Amino acid sequence: MVLTKRIIPCLDLKDGRVVKGTHFVGLRDAGDPVALAQRYNEQGADEVVFLDIAASTEQRRTIIDVVQRAADELFLPLTVGGGIRTIDDMTQILRAGADKVSINSSAVQDPELISRGAERFGTQCIVVAADVRRNYDMKPEKTPITLAGGRECWYEVVTHGGSRATGLDAIAWAAEVEERGAGEILLTSMETDGTKEGFDIPVTAAVSAAVGIPVIASGGVGTLEHFYEGFTRGKADACLAASVFHYGEFTVRQVKEYLAGRGIPVRL
Repeated sequence: MVLTKRIIPCLDLKDGRVVKGTHFVGLRDAGDPVALAQRYNEQGADEVVFLDIAASTEQRRTIIDVVQRAADELFLPLTVGGGIRTIDDMTQILRAGADKVSINSSAVQDPELISRGAERFGTQCIVVAADVRRNYDMKPEKTPITLAGGRECWYEVVTHGGSRATGLDAIAWAAEVEERGAGEILLTSMETDGTKEGFDIPVTAAVSAAVGIPVIASGGVGTLEHFYEGFTRGKADACLAASVFHYGEFTVRQVKEYLAGRGIPVRL
């Protein structure tokens, strides 16, 4: 059986509104999350990701309200991330109607959270989001990845919106999160995020090859061709995008029709 490739719009939320920036800064308002998600539902999106990018305790209620509204109106899987630090946080989000939770900085700080979450809710509910950045300071214990042009680097996991380096090798971290029970990896390259120059293919392909769980490519879509490359060269199982959908450059259906026309199995 050929598994269909998924197209996933991502909605970054701040104060209950959708926002979008470049390299995680310069945020602009992009609308009401439930209205946007409804539009993507109608366009045939395979799922939607809500990321609460300013998730502090006082905003937890905001995201819960948004999730409840969305879950009442949508008929597609909903993944929610941002500020999820405990099993109790996961419980609240899933109870509000999310199908999956996405953890990022908290998974790096406490890898056991992945194991506990998978044990409690099942691996299918746990998505580990990894933000990565190129590091040219090669060390023997790091996984070398060759870039276009032949230069070598390793990819370092970063947290807190890319502001904190962790020293963690992206490939080693991907293998660990799979072992701990994550059901999917949402991989965002800080090099390409918001650039519209395409996914970071070298790291996407390397992580996809290193794990047996689905990898969602994220960061950098600008053209229809970029989606195709994410699947063919990046070996991703799903491609995630934000601004090209929010600002109406493409519809989800246009992307899927283009991919189908080039032989990529998608649900139309």
